[in-house]
Amino acid sequence: MSGWKPGDRPTARASMIRVDQAGEYGATRIYAGQLAVMGDRSPMARSIAGMARQEERHLAYFDRMIVRNNVRPTLLQPFWSAAGFALGAVTAATGPEAAMACTAAVETEIDKHYADQLTALGDDDPELSEAIAEFQAEELEHRDTALASGAENAPAYPLMAAAIRFGCRAAIALAKRI
Repeated sequence: MSGWKPGDRPTARASMIRVDQAGEYGATRIYAGQLAVMGDRSPMARSIAGMARQEERHLAYFDRMIVRNNVRPTLLQPFWSAAGFALGAVTAATGPEAAMACTAAVETEIDKHYADQLTALGDDDPELSEAIAEFQAEELEHRDTALASGAENAPAYPLMAAAIRFGCRAAIALAKRI
């Protein structure tokens, strides 16, 4: 995708890289917001910090892919930064279960997103497929940890999870194009 110009339509692979980089960036911002409110002393905060480190590794991979493949990052990154941090901070301020509910909702949607990407990739890009499969497994660990930590006990869990999942789907759709 060298020589990108405004108005160019991204390839499917470029869209995948762009949206995955944006999503991993958003995840790091959500965890940053949660940790800003929760601190780092509780067992749940330490668990979140461990998930955040994995998300930072995922982001580093997609940052390299953006550069290597000359893919334009999403123009919405400043918005994702503020929105992700705010989502993390608000859910953490609501309580530890709400912070975990946020993680469970986000990771449920990301699991589906990564599964769809793996199907679309097939055998066309083994390196990208391998990374996505590895990251998907870690996202599922995050979801399972969140559920085991009481995510479903958060106030208005079904409504909160549905709203966050909808937001994730909207963010994915926008980042593919913008």
